[in-house]
Amino acid sequence: MAIQVGDKAPDFELKDNHGATVRLSDFRGRRNVVVLFYPFAFTGVCTGELCDVRDNLPQFSDRDTQVLAVSNDSIHTLRVFGEQEGLEYPLLSDFWPHGNVSRAYGVFDEDKGCAVRGTFIIDKEGVVRWTVVNGLPDARDLNEYVKALDTL
Repeated sequence: MAIQVGDKAPDFELKDNHGATVRLSDFRGRRNVVVLFYPFAFTGVCTGELCDVRDNLPQFSDRDTQVLAVSNDSIHTLRVFGEQEGLEYPLLSDFWPHGNVSRAYGVFDEDKGCAVRGTFIIDKEGVVRWTVVNGLPDARDLNEYVKALDTL
């Protein structure tokens, strides 16, 4: 079961597509965070969603918000994917131990071996303020979580 609104967001430490360590707690007290779990790089729905975020990044930065996209792909896969698609926000690898962060957030599909489409808006204090979880084939609506950011 996915974590809920009002829960303290589980902290995590993952490598991004450039090998840098990113910790959720590094943003505490500084920025809101949108954590986007997605199944796999290079797939149609995932590419569409992440490019939509890329094309609308000012809607997040203007709201003092950092976007962190998390998949179970390796950092090497994410590096190529990010370069190919021009994604300039962190793509985090929950590759090993496989799916630990996805499991902590309750969005890991054990049968498929990947995260489902979970979105978590975390405020500056580290509390989950909005969330939606979609199945693997169901794209999210970026406008929904931009509207949710406006309530913070």
